[in-house]
Amino acid sequence: QVQLVESGGGLVQAGGSLRLSCAASGFTFSRYAMSWYRQAPGKQRELVATIGSGGYTNYADSVNGRFTISRDNAENTVYLQMNSLKPEDTAVYYCKVLTTTNYWGPGTQVTVSS
Repeated sequence: QVQLVESGGGLVQAGGSLRLSCAASGFTFSRYAMSWYRQAPGKQRELVATIGSGGYTNYADSVNGRFTISRDNAENTVYLQMNSLKPEDTAVYYCKVLTTTNYWGPGTQVTVSS
């Protein structure tokens, strides 16, 4: 079965960096686009970044130029490098894949202090 497990979250000061990882299993990873979403308290879940099977990337305006999504098909892992973090980036970050349906990981908490 499809499994996604995020890691790498934590507490960081504004201006700092974190690198999130999402380990995937249960499907042919290289064939599918992977996405990172986030959900802040009291807000809807929002798309942060997507990377296609061919490496095409797309970012939310709020993170463009600060975050970088990448993938390692040999390791079945997708990454989110987050630089110049801001307090408004505080959220639970989820990875997602759409195969026959949407599959989500349990999320990892990112907290940015001012």
